[in-house]
Amino acid sequence: MSVMKRVCALCWCLLCLVTMARADQTLTPVPGRPVAPDFALQDTEGELHRLSDYRGRPVLINFWATWCPPCREEIPSMNRARGKTAEEGIVMLAINVGEDEDTIFVFTADFPADFPMLLDRDGEVIGQWPVKGLPTTYIVDPEGRIAYRAIGGREWDDEQLLDAIRALQK
Repeated sequence: MSVMKRVCALCWCLLCLVTMARADQTLTPVPGRPVAPDFALQDTEGELHRLSDYRGRPVLINFWATWCPPCREEIPSMNRARGKTAEEGIVMLAINVGEDEDTIFVFTADFPADFPMLLDRDGEVIGQWPVKGLPTTYIVDPEGRIAYRAIGGREWDDEQLLDAIRALQK
């Protein structure tokens, strides 16, 4: 690994630790609800997912990496949240930043996911979103606008968080 990549990885780790320390169980409303940048990414099975394909439904978009401790901690709660909302039309997408299928495959042996894990191998998609650290999660409303942001890990099966997402459907 080059020196520059190591420095970047260290910076991301530090940002992860800072956001983990400040994480709580709230969502921050995004002023003006800007239009969410569309993307087209493959999941670990090779299926293509476009954000625009989910128009009409609330979408939770989680930016994460396997090396990020709070990212690892929140995957099980995302699975529980997916189980609670499976029949409600809420979409959950996890966008892995900079890693390949093999790395994610090994990770999911310990942390299985019941929702699509998308691959942003070159970091192009994360560059279009205002992500400052990992994990960062955005909630996109049914009209395709960013309604909420959460920096740092969350327990996504928390009813307060899920109720805020559910309220977007009305």
